[in-house]
Order: sequence, then structure tokens, then C-alpha cells
Amino acid sequence: MKGMISVVDINSFLLMILYILGSVLLVVLIILGIKLINTITKVDNIVSDVEDKVGKVNKLLSIVDVVTDSMAVISDKIVDGISNVVKKVLVKEKRKGDGKKDE
Repeated sequence: MKGMISVVDINSFLLMILYILGSVLLVVLIILGIKLINTITKVDNIVSDVEDKVGKVNKLLSIVDVVTDSMAVISDKIVDGISNVVKKVLVKEKRKGDGKKDE
């Protein structure tokens, strides 16, 4: 029975293969974890930069909003003034026209 491999030898061999594959898997997972941590750090830096730039743009847009609101108020006042002048002129012409019809 020299050529026959015993069941104990096969079990030991398979157990050794499982230990080796488990060790390899553990090393691969550790490497992937380290790379993931580095990637997350880079993404965090990028997000911080984007937040800073969005804050600056937000300030600029708020200034533009204030300017457009003030311009809208000024243009509304100008339009109101012009319409009041036109209304007064039309009322005066109407009164003149009514006075001419009576004569």
C-alpha cells in the first residue's frame, strides 16, 4: 500500500491549501482597504475644495441678487413716474376736450 494516499494526508493537504488561500485573501483585503482609505481621503479633499468654491460663487450670486432687486425697484419707480405723467397729460387733454364740446 505504498502507492495509496491516506485520507488523513488529503485532509491535511486541503486544510493547508485553505489556510494559504485564507492568508492570501486577508492580505488582498488589507491592501484594498488601504487603497480605499487613500481614495476616500482624496475624495474628501476634492469635496472640501468644491464646497469652498461653491461658497464663493454663492456670495457672488447673492451680490448679483441684491443688485438686480435694487434695479427692479428703481425701474418700477421710473415706470410709475412716467405713467403718472402720461396719465396727468391725458386727463388734462380730456378735460380740455370736454370743455370744448360744451361751448
